[in-house]
Amino acid sequence: MIKRYFEIIGRKSKKAFENKVKNELKNKVLKHYAFLIQKNEKSIFLQNKKDIDYAKKIGLKDNFISRLELNTKKLRAIVSSINSISKLKDPTDRILEQWKRPNGLRIKKVSVPIGVIGVIYESRPNVTSDVSCLCFKSGNSVILKGGSEAYFTNKILSNLFRKSLKFYKIDPNFVQFVDIRSRKVVDHMLSKMKKYIDIIIPRGGKSLVKKVQDTSTLPVIGHLEGLCHTYIDRSANLKMALKIVLNAKMRNTAICGATETILLNDKLIKKFSKLLITKLENNGCEVYTDKKIRKVYKGKSFLASEKDWMTEYLASKVSIKSVKNVMEAINHINKYGTQHTDAIICKNKKTSKVFLKNVKSSIAMQNTSTQFADGGEFGFGAEVGISTNNLPPRGPVGLGQLVSYKYEVIGSGQIRK
Repeated sequence: MIKRYFEIIGRKSKKAFENKVKNELKNKVLKHYAFLIQKNEKSIFLQNKKDIDYAKKIGLKDNFISRLELNTKKLRAIVSSINSISKLKDPTDRILEQWKRPNGLRIKKVSVPIGVIGVIYESRPNVTSDVSCLCFKSGNSVILKGGSEAYFTNKILSNLFRKSLKFYKIDPNFVQFVDIRSRKVVDHMLSKMKKYIDIIIPRGGKSLVKKVQDTSTLPVIGHLEGLCHTYIDRSANLKMALKIVLNAKMRNTAICGATETILLNDKLIKKFSKLLITKLENNGCEVYTDKKIRKVYKGKSFLASEKDWMTEYLASKVSIKSVKNVMEAINHINKYGTQHTDAIICKNKKTSKVFLKNVKSSIAMQNTSTQFADGGEFGFGAEVGISTNNLPPRGPVGLGQLVSYKYEVIGSGQIRK
């Protein structure tokens, strides 16, 4: 049954992808989708409540339920994101480069859609709307496989997008939602859909992403963990550092861009560690520090182990390690980090440049919070995820990253000698 089901979905996605929709019409679909979400607010909340009740019944953790739950504020954010995407330039059919060869051949490098994108994700319903909008606007069709815990919310949000497509007489199969809840579905998508799906994007916890990366026969865009660091250099403005670190760790501890390890220049231990740790603890954060820092700070903090440097807490916990200089900070990040997002707080331009150029992160920051690691904050309207792959795309995968390119070569009768 699953095989037949996916063959039908795959064929429909391929057929939808063959349709070339003008940018003006794409934007009309997106704006109509935003309108339908606002119009159907009560119905969306009703479906969302079904998911929340189910999540509680199966004993999911509170932070998981919090990500799943929709309210008026979250729905407004979804609508705002859709409207932002509608205002962005169409990333397809753009001339990226062009040049002329001595033999008269004219060569253009032109952006094109990728094809059929499979997205496997957990808990956050906004992924349904974000991904549908980004894929459609970039000329791709998408097959959505959300987690069973968000089944009803994802279904209504995807159905409303399909309704918008139908309203403008566009093939609704640009967006398809997998409504089989069996886990075997994911295995089939990853291993048996090479004929239909061009790329897989996972969004969710470590176990989901690892499963996708380990078993997929398709190219994967994604990241396994967000073990992010903030290094406070000896030249840092300490008032700024305190403000940034509190935001980077505590604004939302459950996102992949949250700082998990703070690296502190050892010249600042006596001057700054007590204030830093006290502030974190007063904000409900459990702090793990190395021996050097514990000699100075005698409060509630715990002694950090090697495991702490490798842990993505996704909770109100943080590890703090002292380092001698920027190179030691870089070496620590490149050893323990996950190439996600890492920041330096520093006034010295030379030191900052060394950091930004030498950390292997897909996003390297200076004097700002790692919580800005987000497609919306980058001006992409939204994102389908963060990529820590060494090959592009890297960082937030937004509209401009959901395209590939081809070369168009124009001649006037040339033949190769």
